[in-house]
Amino acid sequence: MKVADAICDATKRLRAAGVDAPRRDARLLLADAMGVAHPALLDAGSHLSVTESARFVDKLVRREAREPVARIRGSREFWGMEFALSDATLDPRPDTETLIEAALAAFPDAPPQRILDLGTGSGCILCALLREWPTATGVGIDLSEAAVATARQNAQHLGLAGRAEFVVGDWNDAVGARYDLVVSNPPYVRSSDIDALEPEVATFDPRLALDGGADGLDAYRRITPLLSRLLAHGGVAAVEVGLGQAEEVGRLLARSGLDPVTVRTDLSGIPRALVGRFDRA
Repeated sequence: MKVADAICDATKRLRAAGVDAPRRDARLLLADAMGVAHPALLDAGSHLSVTESARFVDKLVRREAREPVARIRGSREFWGMEFALSDATLDPRPDTETLIEAALAAFPDAPPQRILDLGTGSGCILCALLREWPTATGVGIDLSEAAVATARQNAQHLGLAGRAEFVVGDWNDAVGARYDLVVSNPPYVRSSDIDALEPEVATFDPRLALDGGADGLDAYRRITPLLSRLLAHGGVAAVEVGLGQAEEVGRLLARSGLDPVTVRTDLSGIPRALVGRFDRA
């Protein structure tokens, strides 16, 4: 089969399966199956080998079942870097880059020296910040041993292992030190809403990283009381929030002693990241 015909056939199948961008995904999967670095480099007139065709069909069937392209490929680009994924980690979304932007903006002059990432998952947030601040070190904590293993792998691959430590444990385990910056993209989906999410999320993202309790705010109620013990004087906390959560999470941050609390919106204009500074009396 020619590349052009394979893309056409796959696009029809993915459209029938309810995939949002069927042609884009067909091209991405075909490039991956053929070992081509970018879909733009595909030669429409070339033919797939038997091996390439079999690999492509396997990937196509998985996408028809609504498995995300990033999981099929095994990695996701985030903040210009490639991160390996596992069943225990979220598939990082572009929205989370808003959290990176908010954290960077909170330190316009001197960068933070110690960073703590609560619920680190793939390690993408901590690694992105360490790449931006070459003198900083950081700790990422996650309940999932498998997620921590993936984060360590990513830090090693990106050349950041010497400055990033990843720990399996509860967030309370972090209270032995103080940090200049605490970041978190915690679970914030209401429990009753998870099954109604698109299959790419509901079926393939780990529930532990999604479930924020009855109102989606359980994780914030656990994080905010810790901040006075985790943050150094003048330290900053930056957290990602879901749709409609900014006001209540802002109140929780203010009660924890952060002032002022500012909001940063994502590219869709949705309040996505909250930032507050802790000025110890």
